[in-house]
Amino acid sequence: MFVGSSLLDMYAKAGNIQEARRVFDMLPERDTVSCTAIISGYAQLGLDDEALDLFRQLYSAGMQCNYVTFTTLLTSLSGLASLDYGKQVHGLILRKELPFFVVLQNSLIDMYSKCGKLLYSRRVFDHMPQRSTISWNAMLMGYGRHGIGHEVVQLFRTMTEEVKPDSVTLLAVLSGCSHGGLVDEGLDIFDLIVKEQNAVLSIGHYGCVIDLLGRSGRLQKALDLIQDMPFEPTPAIWGSLLGACRVHVNVSVGEVVAQKLLDMEPGNAGNYVILSNIYAAAGMWKDVFRVRNLMLEKTVTKEPGQSWIILDKVIHTFRSSDRFHPRKKDIDAKIKEIYVDIKAAGFVPNLSCVLHDVDDEQKERMLLGHSEKLAVTFGLMNTPPGLTIRVMKNLRICVDCHNFAKFVSKIYGREISLRDKNRFHLLTDGACTCGDYW
Repeated sequence: MFVGSSLLDMYAKAGNIQEARRVFDMLPERDTVSCTAIISGYAQLGLDDEALDLFRQLYSAGMQCNYVTFTTLLTSLSGLASLDYGKQVHGLILRKELPFFVVLQNSLIDMYSKCGKLLYSRRVFDHMPQRSTISWNAMLMGYGRHGIGHEVVQLFRTMTEEVKPDSVTLLAVLSGCSHGGLVDEGLDIFDLIVKEQNAVLSIGHYGCVIDLLGRSGRLQKALDLIQDMPFEPTPAIWGSLLGACRVHVNVSVGEVVAQKLLDMEPGNAGNYVILSNIYAAAGMWKDVFRVRNLMLEKTVTKEPGQSWIILDKVIHTFRSSDRFHPRKKDIDAKIKEIYVDIKAAGFVPNLSCVLHDVDDEQKERMLLGHSEKLAVTFGLMNTPPGLTIRVMKNLRICVDCHNFAKFVSKIYGREISLRDKNRFHLLTDGACTCGDYW
């Protein structure tokens, strides 16, 4: 038994989940350690659905759980952003009356923040009899993820009175300032770190400041910082600035940054797409077609945008102008109804979000087919009043869909949680926690 568990743990930690599962299935007896090891193996590879399914099977078969099992499971639920399951696991932890473990409470903070329930995260944090630096960091990252920059700065100041911040803390604070639009505060904190704790600075800290400058439109300053920093810029850093060039439609800086990325990652379709979008937003259609032809020559394909919503433990996925959903006709009829209501309330479509050279009427039709609008509409159709509509998207949400969700939240009196590639948007009564800055 001991040898089998050791082999299982070895394969799981090495990322060889197939071999780990083979060993696990052959074990004559399974204890808490072996069950936790195989669940952890799936979780560390990002196979969150598989980890959750296996836990359900093993728990139904009588598996005994300890705090490590639950910590591992909460990691998977964070990846799935599955609030219902997360609350069930939290309830199970409370019923088992486990002793206090900081690592388990930290996982609860992280899970709730990634599921869009920051109030629950803070409640867990405030009730902890003792907190580690990781506890503070988890809470700081939660606020940053939701774009509540002032809470990040305030909590950071409180933290410095109790424990010593580490490099992760500083990353969380700089990132929180970036997502919250606190440009001056973020730059002041960065300057202070350079003066007092320069040794802890990494390329990640510089990346946060570059992101902060880019989001605020200070693109040339961001480019200067990349060229002057004591680290070799990574594709992620160049990509952050390219995305900012798209938002602010800066062709001159965008072309410089895009060339760097195309040299570093000639097979990354995202870089071509963003450059093409910059040209499209500037009305430079010849350059749009040139970049798209370049993509065809290099046979690179873009990741399709998709949004999904979980209802009654079933995942409903939507793609742009989705033609295959079994309730397509109902969704199309409902979204047109919504469109009439929100337009009467003052909604104006943002046609600049359509990066195709077509007439305005066609642009409006294309905007209606965006995946996040379809998911929000489906949620409105299939959830009772008072229940939060929770939608996730694999890419950055577009400005028009963000405005659409704001109007829906106001006209229909619904709270909407939108989690995109970078952050959360919590929309209530026509306003978003991001303050329209993301």
